[in-house]
Amino acid sequence: MKDAAMQIPTLDDMRSARDRIRPHVHVTPVLTSRMLDEMTGAQLFFKCENLQKAGAFKARGASNAVFGLSDAQAARGVATHSSGNHGTCLAYAAGRRGIPCTVVMPHTAPQAKKDAVRGYGGIVVECEPSTTSREAVFARVVEETGAEFVHPYNDPRVIAGQATCSAELIEQVEGLDAVVAPIGGGGMISGTCLTLSNLAPQVKIYAAEPEQADDAARSFRAGHIIADDAPDTIADGLKVPLKDLTWHFVKNHVTDILTASEDEIVEAMKLTWKRMKIVIEPSCAVPLAVILKNPTVFAGKRVGVIITGGNVDLDRLPWMEGVMP
Repeated sequence: MKDAAMQIPTLDDMRSARDRIRPHVHVTPVLTSRMLDEMTGAQLFFKCENLQKAGAFKARGASNAVFGLSDAQAARGVATHSSGNHGTCLAYAAGRRGIPCTVVMPHTAPQAKKDAVRGYGGIVVECEPSTTSREAVFARVVEETGAEFVHPYNDPRVIAGQATCSAELIEQVEGLDAVVAPIGGGGMISGTCLTLSNLAPQVKIYAAEPEQADDAARSFRAGHIIADDAPDTIADGLKVPLKDLTWHFVKNHVTDILTASEDEIVEAMKLTWKRMKIVIEPSCAVPLAVILKNPTVFAGKRVGVIITGGNVDLDRLPWMEGVMP
């Protein structure tokens, strides 16, 4: 997609996306936990995108992009680079439309996510675990295939699709004071900003990030994008940097970006598994980790918590010996 970064998606784009993707995604449930409410002093409402098609919220943006293509565009197939979930979801959407999908993935990506891409009919091309390598290998793939590039997050079609998640959330839960979501490249946060700034501007938006991949937090404080090439964190979905389109939403609409340590992320993940009986990825545990770490920010508030995915490599859980970075 040419000049995607210059096209800021609108509320109408979100509404169009919602209609377009309706046959292809779930309206995911919102769960609560009295135990976690007592621990945090807040009322938490977990939007469970781990129960989404293909196991992640990115099915929304990927489906919007794929089903918004003309027949001529679709015939060339789609391609992307991804640490896992966007690639899986793009392969899912492409399979639904019956078109080819190629995904460039770091060789260190969880095997379960590589298998998931292939399971939906996608082709995996591996690269080194750095943004530089990822983008170089991807450029070669696009040149060879002519496929339509669907960026994991810096794409207005993708952001408009992700924005449908928070549109559902504010219909499911009234009177939210804040919403917390993970941040890596910023697709989900941007979609959240798009919807809430228009439909519920009183709701504060917090982004949650690993301390060991805190480029978004540093960018937020510096007032310009700071990109780390290859951060090392158990939250594998949050290693990529902000881009110009997602930075637009972050700098204009995010209240704050809060960080959590690797141990805090793992403890929040274990707590969710134990208390809520749902499977979530390390990346999805970061919001609960920062809520637990910053009780004065959220105490007494009604807080939406977006659980972004549940695609976990069960043979490499973060509390297993030798898995933590």
